Amino acid sequence: MRTVRCPGRVNLIGDHTDYNGGIAMPMAIDLYTEAVFRPDGSKTTITITSEAEPDPATFPADLDPDPDRIRAMEPAWARTAAAIVALLRTSSGGSLAITGNLPLGAGLSSSAAFEVATALALGLEGDPVTIATFCRHAGELATGVPAGLMDQLTVTSATAGHALLIDFSDLTTQPVPIPENVEVVVVHSGESRSLAKSAYAARRAECEAASFHVGELGQVAPSDVQGLPDPLLRRRARHVTTECERVRAFAEALAGGRPEEAGKLMLESHRSLAEDFEVSTPGLDSLVERLSGLPRVYGARLTGAGFGGCVVALCEPGTVDVARYPSGAWVVSPSAAATVTGTD
Repeated sequence: MRTVRCPGRVNLIGDHTDYNGGIAMPMAIDLYTEAVFRPDGSKTTITITSEAEPDPATFPADLDPDPDRIRAMEPAWARTAAAIVALLRTSSGGSLAITGNLPLGAGLSSSAAFEVATALALGLEGDPVTIATFCRHAGELATGVPAGLMDQLTVTSATAGHALLIDFSDLTTQPVPIPENVEVVVVHSGESRSLAKSAYAARRAECEAASFHVGELGQVAPSDVQGLPDPLLRRRARHVTTECERVRAFAEALAGGRPEEAGKLMLESHRSLAEDFEVSTPGLDSLVERLSGLPRVYGARLTGAGFGGCVVALCEPGTVDVARYPSGAWVVSPSAAATVTGTD
């Protein structure tokens, strides 16, 4: 038996920069997904259950990694687990149980936590980049959505008490301490989201079209994209290039104990995501405005890919009363990476 606990993540700043070869600064959080695998050598199937889903799923342990077959499997929630089994070429059957307190569809990386926890429970080994890359591949195999690597790399590489500055040009990471006098609060907008049903793939395609003219967006300056003739592509590229600049400034401000400066950069980031990248919603905009208007809140922004989900706020400890938000709100602490918590 193998038990794995994997944290979720909140992105403090730097969204839609990962698949553009830029930088971001996420943080693993103490909300988690747990996977327990109990092998049974007498079986040739794997049965997976989740406390968040009414129906279990059963599929062959030697499942072939055929995307059409996997994407047609029911129930749909277990397709990623099926993709992981198929890619691992697991030989023995057993049961896999999924539990945890990480909210689904909130933009807190529940999908990546599920992928990493499942893969490690089923026996995947390797360094953080190898595990993250494998899990991203499994997610794409199951959904067809070309995701970035930020979520998986965060939950496989995090250090307790720190955020993680990630450079996606070479997949290097640098821990950045979270000051003790700063609190990170996550508030759900009440709008659930699914990347497969959003315009996420369209945004990636637009960035690829812009990069065809100016080079990889995460590696060029804002001045390099001003000459793009298509105004839509120019706005998309402007967000990515200015966001990378904001990430660098945010990391320096936080490490230097300047949370007010960091908060202003978060507000600028949200404005760019809403106006240039067009991934915000009226509900997210309203929540950011409400939170940032509270005394002792330094700044707030949407977190994750957008299209719904959560807002993250940086504030003095005890500022936000999380009980006042009916859709869910959490004070989160910077967590360590996914770990195997028990084997038998």
